[in-house]
Amino acid sequence: MMSMNIRYIIGTILSVSILFGCQSKEAKDSQLALLKTTNPSPMVVEKKTEENLELVDKIKKDVADFEEIYDVAVIKGNGDVLVVYKVKHLKRFHMKKIEKKMTKLLEKNYPDEEFTVSSDYKIFMEAVELNEKMQDPKYSEEKAKKKFNQILELEREMT
Repeated sequence: MMSMNIRYIIGTILSVSILFGCQSKEAKDSQLALLKTTNPSPMVVEKKTEENLELVDKIKKDVADFEEIYDVAVIKGNGDVLVVYKVKHLKRFHMKKIEKKMTKLLEKNYPDEEFTVSSDYKIFMEAVELNEKMQDPKYSEEKAKKKFNQILELEREMT
């Protein structure tokens, strides 16, 4: 009787471990964005000129240089530049101060640009998801613009 219960328990444990072991190892960055540094490449939704690409690269580097930050996503489109970042855990108490310092630096270094700055995880995940979709050549510029505008609107609603 006892050995029957042990067999049942062992069988259950093996079944569960096989099920979890067979899951896909390739999780998308957007699914892992909360758990690890995804380091998405900076993106330009429209007018992918060399100048715009250099601009978003410089912006990402400037923001990534903040010691309190460990992950940054930058998207330029429709006259706006979205800068989304994740703050190191122990620095989260100073988020307003960090955002203010970052916004001031960005406005000083790039006076011709209009910035939307956010440390919200939901916005970060949406930006990483847009980045993944834009890697697909079949994903149209119109869809990218629409998604970018939705992300900006979501950010405005949250503030």
